[in-house]
Amino acid sequence: MSEEARNVAILKEAFRLWHESKGESVAHWESIWDDSIVFGSIGQSVAQTPYMTMHEGRESIAEYFRGLARDWSMIEFRTEEFIAQGDRVVMLGRCSWTAKKSGKQVWTPIACSFRMKNGKVTEYYEYFDTAQMRDALQG
Repeated sequence: MSEEARNVAILKEAFRLWHESKGESVAHWESIWDDSIVFGSIGQSVAQTPYMTMHEGRESIAEYFRGLARDWSMIEFRTEEFIAQGDRVVMLGRCSWTAKKSGKQVWTPIACSFRMKNGKVTEYYEYFDTAQMRDALQG
């Protein structure tokens, strides 16, 4: 198996668990992070989600997952395509969440970009519809 194929297999399993657990498989994600991971989200531009800021290192990322669990309930997280080249893997998919305070639902395409080294995620960045997220959080 090529390194690209191995990286895709690692991420497919992580997303399968993420979807099936409705966002509760944080421990599995932690098991595939490199100690010096750099982690970010396009959601950092939304004032109500300060936990979506850039994170460096494993400890800092816990804030992101605490914020997600506090503010959102996952409806689904579906992967549709994985594209791998060298150490980079991009996942294209769709997800839906309910904002806990407002009850509003968000349905959005999502793209997740990863860099991998020795089977571990060294870099992660996510892209999705931030306008829907902001509107759902405003109540």
